Amino acid sequence: MSEEKTEEKPSSPADDLVTTQHSITVKGRELNYTATTGRIVLKEEVMKDGVFEGHKPKAEVFVTTYTLDGADPLKRPVTFAFNGGPGSASVWLHMGLLGPRRVLSGDVGDLTPPPYGIADNEETLLADSDLVFIDPVSTGFSRAAEGEKPGSYHGYQPDIESIGELIRLWTARNGRWMSPKYLCGESYGTLRAAGLAEHLQKKYGMYLNGLMLISSVLDFASIEFNEGHDLGYTLFLPTYAAIAHYHGLHGDRPLEEVLAEAEEFAVRDYPYALARGNRLSDVERAATIEKLARLTGLSEEYVDAVDLRIEHIRFFTELLRRDRRTVGRIDGRFTGWDTDYGREGISADPSIDAILGPYSAVLNHYVHAELGYKSDLPYEVLARVIENWSYKEFEGRHVTTAGKLSAAMRANPHLKVHVAFGWFDGATPYFAAEHLIAHLQIPKELTANIESAYYPAGHMMYVHEPSRVRQSEDLAAFVRNSSNT
Repeated sequence: MSEEKTEEKPSSPADDLVTTQHSITVKGRELNYTATTGRIVLKEEVMKDGVFEGHKPKAEVFVTTYTLDGADPLKRPVTFAFNGGPGSASVWLHMGLLGPRRVLSGDVGDLTPPPYGIADNEETLLADSDLVFIDPVSTGFSRAAEGEKPGSYHGYQPDIESIGELIRLWTARNGRWMSPKYLCGESYGTLRAAGLAEHLQKKYGMYLNGLMLISSVLDFASIEFNEGHDLGYTLFLPTYAAIAHYHGLHGDRPLEEVLAEAEEFAVRDYPYALARGNRLSDVERAATIEKLARLTGLSEEYVDAVDLRIEHIRFFTELLRRDRRTVGRIDGRFTGWDTDYGREGISADPSIDAILGPYSAVLNHYVHAELGYKSDLPYEVLARVIENWSYKEFEGRHVTTAGKLSAAMRANPHLKVHVAFGWFDGATPYFAAEHLIAHLQIPKELTANIESAYYPAGHMMYVHEPSRVRQSEDLAAFVRNSSNT
């Protein structure tokens, strides 16, 4: 008689957090801190026919946290940080700007060769705030739970909900409900942070002290180029002028002077010219072409050929075509080579090519060798999810969380916002972000809650060493001035 075999059910996933102790000296002050890294299991409440059936694991989210030893949790701020993409891990803010250890990658014209370097970050925000770095599902070591579909997290609302739940869970488990709390997002992470500010308030009653929006984009309409929609062309113009200036196409004119001229043209005569269409007179068209060509560094023939509308990828391809070089989108200071110089779009972003290797190598080394976290999974720095990212909540309209940020500020008049801009950021241009901030639906008295900082660098402005140092000081001052402790 044969024995009946029973199929074993897979065991439920469990948190696999690893804790290590470290110290760093910041401005002569020794900071002893605890690092905790690993995956936290997110669960959902399961109801069937009105009956509670327990909690079902849905995802395992990778986090790295740093907490200052001996600090008062009621007074110690905590910052939840993430990057964008969508599909980017938090490695950039973690290892480039905020964390206690940082990448040594070099900069334009002086890039560090493999295997790169790692050093203490003496400007770390840890001196003023505990830090929680979050990798959204499918990025870093974060994954959907066994039997779950990763794609169910690849969309605006599920992304907001999963990260919001992670923040709530970490806050509750670590007794930090009474701590001053901040969100720090970069790029798509700023759109996420604005949505989270409202979500955390409405869902959990969690009110924040501040948002740090780095390379901000709160409304996709401000950076897109669609037929019949000219806003993007005007808002990108000052960035084109800045990049042209960096590459020597404005002679010895000061950058500030070039930007002032570009901004004035972008809000007055340029929108008028585009709005006129074929009603624009020959004289007006010629004057517009001349000015656009002079500001952007492109030829008048090119500006005329594209009907006064300069799309950004085409700009990065065209600007230095005569020199057989391409220009970076993420950071217009970088240049690179291509396979041919007759194409309409760059085949790769030279600024991403320059920094991807250092950040990937250092993060993988650091997590394993210094933080003691072991995993055979690949650390997904840039997961390929953006093409299939769902924005079904915005069907029939453009993607924006500007209204959600406005609502969060109206409900919480103590909420402060810091916005960081890079002059040479060709992904989220500074003038587009300024435009959105100026159109937030908040009373005039709340505009004082918003501060801005500008840097002579690109999207990841901290790649530029002087900008990194000053930005670190700016963020630390923002936390100190808004923590209310």
